[in-house]
Amino acid sequence: MTSPDVLPPTRTDPAEVVADAVAAAGDVQPPESTTRLPGLSPSRASDYLQCPLLFRLRVVDRVPEPPSPAAVRGTMVHAVLEQLFDLPAGARTLEAAAALLAPVWEAMVEAEPRVAEVLDGAGTDAWFENATALLRTYFTLEDPNRLAPAERELAVRLDTEEGWELRGIVDRLDVAPNGAMRVVDYKTGRSPREGFEASALFQMKFYALVLSRLRGQVPAMLQLVYLGDGVVLRHVPDDAELAGTERKVRAIWSGIREAATRGEFQPRRGPLCDWCAHQSLCPLFGGTPPPLDADAVEHAVGVRPQA
Repeated sequence: MTSPDVLPPTRTDPAEVVADAVAAAGDVQPPESTTRLPGLSPSRASDYLQCPLLFRLRVVDRVPEPPSPAAVRGTMVHAVLEQLFDLPAGARTLEAAAALLAPVWEAMVEAEPRVAEVLDGAGTDAWFENATALLRTYFTLEDPNRLAPAERELAVRLDTEEGWELRGIVDRLDVAPNGAMRVVDYKTGRSPREGFEASALFQMKFYALVLSRLRGQVPAMLQLVYLGDGVVLRHVPDDAELAGTERKVRAIWSGIREAATRGEFQPRRGPLCDWCAHQSLCPLFGGTPPPLDADAVEHAVGVRPQA
């Protein structure tokens, strides 16, 4: 893999930053640059492994999805934790974090009015109470006054020799005085059951792979912070493990390109089907996907379906 690139933030307006965060949560699909390379993020890789049709509907067809309360709440809490570190050490308190919730929420609704649908008549008091509870849990796990993140919401991109890219957004990157890196990701849900950590760690190993190419060293620690139940999952990666992650990512991309060439992104039944927003377009539920647009396939994946 070649051409490492760390992307600096391109937007400074709070509403635009939040709009990007909402889009990253999967609720809104942002317009893509016509020059953007086809590529893969951890979320989209997981989509394909879960269900190739889900990948197609999200990445190729870009079918809008109704806002998910969990995703929107997660986006809001992520934005608050990002902005919390704009405050000086000593001022990063639970009260200060809770005070950020209202302006962040207002910016989210202004940027994308649909997110307000998640309240569904329940009112904002309960919404903010739930978000505050997640922030309260965060403060039991870390003292942000003792931290000095090197990066927050770090967009990373790594071009491959084959002309596609690995990309993603790292919630937080801590760098020790000796250069050791800790990759931190916040999760507003509950931690996985014992024995089911592999899926969550895949995302972190993906980031570790990209950062190891960008910065010339393997991150010393991968850390998942689960605010839903107050669990911190830590993992120490190594070169051999990241080599295996690269093979897995390449295999996923190869499968995506083969499906695109055939023009067949088949649905795959799984435990998350009952929560899928696209049942009306899924043959497993009696639906019919939209006609496949060859130009959209080529833009998203880099190959055209065979005639």
